[in-house]
Amino acid sequence: MKLDDVKKLHQKKYRTQFGHYLVEGEHLILELQKALKAKPYATPITLYVTETHQDWARQLDANFQQVVLSEKQMAQLSDTKTPQGIMARLPLPDLCHQPEALQQGERCIYLHEVQDPGNLGTIIRTLAWFGNFRLLLSPNSVDPFNSKVVRASMGAIFHLPIELDVPLTTLSQRFSQFAYLDLNGEVINASAFADYQCYLFGNEARGVPLEALSAFNAEAYTIAGCGRIDSLNLASSVGICAYQLSVSG
Repeated sequence: MKLDDVKKLHQKKYRTQFGHYLVEGEHLILELQKALKAKPYATPITLYVTETHQDWARQLDANFQQVVLSEKQMAQLSDTKTPQGIMARLPLPDLCHQPEALQQGERCIYLHEVQDPGNLGTIIRTLAWFGNFRLLLSPNSVDPFNSKVVRASMGAIFHLPIELDVPLTTLSQRFSQFAYLDLNGEVINASAFADYQCYLFGNEARGVPLEALSAFNAEAYTIAGCGRIDSLNLASSVGICAYQLSVSG
């Protein structure tokens, strides 16, 4: 792929067109290497490095195709202010667009039209940390392969099952029980909170549409607080709930 086309991968339409995305930095490359040991990609992965990173890249235990770039070329490819000198171009994974059976003990977290890349990246990182979660993203959500999301996930995106473009209206065909957050709900440390198949979280500003909730068998829960403010950051809310679910067994 020409470098001009590689640079275009910072835009979603070109990621879709070319079927690839970019990850940058030593930490993300090491996480990618770790993920490849568990599930190798059929398509070769291209590693772009500056001369100062050649020796580091040669020590990687992965079958990367290496391309050496000048500092200027790397700066043109990077979307960060301070390029780290190493970047990988890898194929978009074959993410589920159709419902998939859950693994034993796996819970689903559904995000409706999440917009903030930092929030999504943090949520991906949190769910991967606890394990046994599957992330479902609605249409009109931020692309998980946006470079800001990938960086915020710290490589966790390589380890978490994700389904894209899952309409909210189709969930009732797949799940019979739902839980969501509301200030007037039961506290999440109630034992029943761990019994649901799918946990619904809404857009940062609007939440989950009320008309959709009324059509589901959905129960409201709340994260207990001191009462001085009336909302939590989305990523914080998902993280607290994921922790509660992980300790509930």
